[in-house]
Amino acid sequence: MNTEPFKQLESEVRSYCRSFPVVFTQARGARLTGEDGSEYLDFFAGAGVLNYGHNNPAIKQALMDYLADDGIVHSLDMYSSAKRRFLERFNEVILKPRDLEYRVQFPGPTGTNAVESAVKLARKVTGRQGVIAFTNAFHGMTLGALALSSNKFKRKGAGVPLDNAQAMPFDGYPGTNGDSLAYLEATLEDEGSGIDTPAAIVLETVQAEGGVNVASAEWLQRLEKIARKHDIVLIVDDIQVGCGRTGAFFSFEEAGIKPDMVTLSKSLSGYGLPFAVVLIRPDLDQWEPGEHNGTFRGHNPAFVTAVAALEYWRDDAFQKSTQEKARTVVERLEKIADAHDAIKEVRGRGLIQGLVFKEAGKANDVSAEAFKRGLVIETAGAEDEVLKLLPPLTVTADELAEGLNIIEQSVAAALGKEARAA
Repeated sequence: MNTEPFKQLESEVRSYCRSFPVVFTQARGARLTGEDGSEYLDFFAGAGVLNYGHNNPAIKQALMDYLADDGIVHSLDMYSSAKRRFLERFNEVILKPRDLEYRVQFPGPTGTNAVESAVKLARKVTGRQGVIAFTNAFHGMTLGALALSSNKFKRKGAGVPLDNAQAMPFDGYPGTNGDSLAYLEATLEDEGSGIDTPAAIVLETVQAEGGVNVASAEWLQRLEKIARKHDIVLIVDDIQVGCGRTGAFFSFEEAGIKPDMVTLSKSLSGYGLPFAVVLIRPDLDQWEPGEHNGTFRGHNPAFVTAVAALEYWRDDAFQKSTQEKARTVVERLEKIADAHDAIKEVRGRGLIQGLVFKEAGKANDVSAEAFKRGLVIETAGAEDEVLKLLPPLTVTADELAEGLNIIEQSVAAALGKEARAA
C-alpha cells in the first residue's frame, strides 16, 4: 500500500486517513474496498453523507443517464430543467405532506455555506447581530459557522476572535438541574443580563459531532416558544441528522415544531455529491438579487441524484425501516453497555447512536480495534468519549448484526476484557 504521495504532498491537516490508513478504491452499499482487496463495513457513511449507501444503484443510474445525455453540469443560479425537477419533487414529496412552506435557497454546496447563509439572512431581516448557539454545538469550519461551534480545538484554529455568538446550555447540559432553558429565558427577560436580543437561535436537535446529545421534544417545543415570544429567527441545522437519519426526513418532525429556517446538506444529494440548501420561511426571504451567491450553487448532477433519492420518501416504509433497525442497534448497544462498567450510557435517535465511555479518549481505542476487525466507525464528543454509530440507512440486517458483533469484540479488546458471546 503506497501512502507516500499523501504524506509528502498533502497538507498535515488531513485527519480521517490517520485513523483509517487504507487507500480505498471501491465502495458499494455499506462496504468499502481497499486497493489491496481488503474489505470494510462502513458505520461512518461519510459522516452522514451516505444515508443511502455508497453507489446506490438507482441513484447512480439516474446520474449516469443524465451525464450520458449531456445534461448541464454547472449553471450558477440560472434556470435548468434539473433544478426545476428538484424543486417540484422536493415540494411534492417532502414539504407539502408535512405542511411546510419554505422558499429554497441554494448557497455554496456545503453545510457550512448553508449555515453562513441562514445566519446572514437572519441578521439582515432582524437588524440584529448576535446569535445564540449551544454548548457542544458544531455548525461548520468557516468563521461565522465556527463562531457558533463550541469545540475549543476547532475554535482555536480560527486564529481570530469569533464574535457575535453566545453559547447557551443544551438540553441535559451538566449543572442545569434539568432545566437548561431557564438561563436562556432569564437572559432574554432581564434588562440587566448584558445579552441583547439576538437575531437567531441556531441548533442541532441531535448534536452529532458534540457527542450524540439528544434534545427532547419538550425542550424543542419550549425553545420554539421562546424564539416566537422574542421575535428571534429559529434555525435548525439538520445537516448531519436530517434526510432520515433520525427516522423522519427532518429531525424536528417528532417534536412538531416549525423552524423559521432549516439548513440541509450531506445526504441531500443522496450520492455524496456536494449540495446544500437553506429552507426559508417565505416572509423572511428578503434577499436582494445576488446579495448572497456562490459559484457552485447550481450543481445540477446533485439535483438529479437528490430527485432519485427522494423516491425513498414516497411513503413511510423507509422511515419505518430505519426505526426498526434503530431498535435493534439500541437493544444490542445497551447489552454491551451493561457488560462494562467503563461505559456510561447509550444515547441517540434513529440510526445515529452513541456508546458513551466514562474515560476521555476511550472511544478512539475502540474505533482502532474495530478497524483492525474490518469496521470503519468514528468518535464524537469534546474528548472523543463517544463511539458514534452512523451506518447507511440502507444497511441490511446481516450487515448490522456483523457490525454490532465487531463493536462488541472491539469494546472488550479496548477495555482489556474478553468479549462475551453475541
